[in-house]
Amino acid sequence: MKKVILVTGASSGIGLACANALQAAGHIVYGSARSLSRLTSVSFKPIELDVTDDASAKAAVAKITAAEGKLDVLVNNAGNGVAGPAYAMPVDDAKKQFEVNFFGVVRMCSTALPGMLKTNSGMIINISSLAGLFGLPYQSMYSASKYAVEGYSESLRMELRKTGIKVVVINPGDFKSDFSQNRQKIDFNLPHPELKNAYDVAVNSMEKDESIAPSPDMLAKKLVSIVASRNPAHSYLVGLLGQTIAPKLKRVLPGGLFEKLMCEHYGIK
Repeated sequence: MKKVILVTGASSGIGLACANALQAAGHIVYGSARSLSRLTSVSFKPIELDVTDDASAKAAVAKITAAEGKLDVLVNNAGNGVAGPAYAMPVDDAKKQFEVNFFGVVRMCSTALPGMLKTNSGMIINISSLAGLFGLPYQSMYSASKYAVEGYSESLRMELRKTGIKVVVINPGDFKSDFSQNRQKIDFNLPHPELKNAYDVAVNSMEKDESIAPSPDMLAKKLVSIVASRNPAHSYLVGLLGQTIAPKLKRVLPGGLFEKLMCEHYGIK
């Protein structure tokens, strides 16, 4: 059945792949970016939207509902990354991370849900991360913001359980995108060469993983099936087995052993 769908952060990577796949599946798809100049020659309907701005969020949702009469599915994909030591993270930079990754999700849900509640139908799909299920060294604020999305989504699902509105979380591993290039890196200003080296090694390791990551088409295909499902699962792990096994290992391994394996993976000695 054809649905009206909004995908935030659709200018590249996961968002672009998802918007294209949903459009190809026959849905009416709006894909957003902060500037329409980033959405040229796309197959879906481009729409300007800044998820950190209340007025922008309201204007985008109003434009869609005015044109289509409804919004069936909201895919909260817009996000960014901040890398830096948790023990010296400037609060302003932490706030910037949360403003997009967490408060952007809250803002979009609060804007889209009143319309869905009128018909007691719809679907919210929040793109979290595997990093929302376990912490990543030197990406503490990214992990924290995604952990927040997990808790918010669980609460939202319980609150809406009688309404017919579904709330789904997708936890992707690494996929090809502009994430590495766009990641903000906090300067290391402490007189501690050993920790400075650990920071550099860990971030380089993350960026190496991202550079050889698979196409986001795998995730886009899963999203299309979720949108078509009458009874989707609460959450989905999507990515290479070597990454998606990590949350399962965290549940069964002693905490110290799991942390040791994570540190070894990122070159932290």
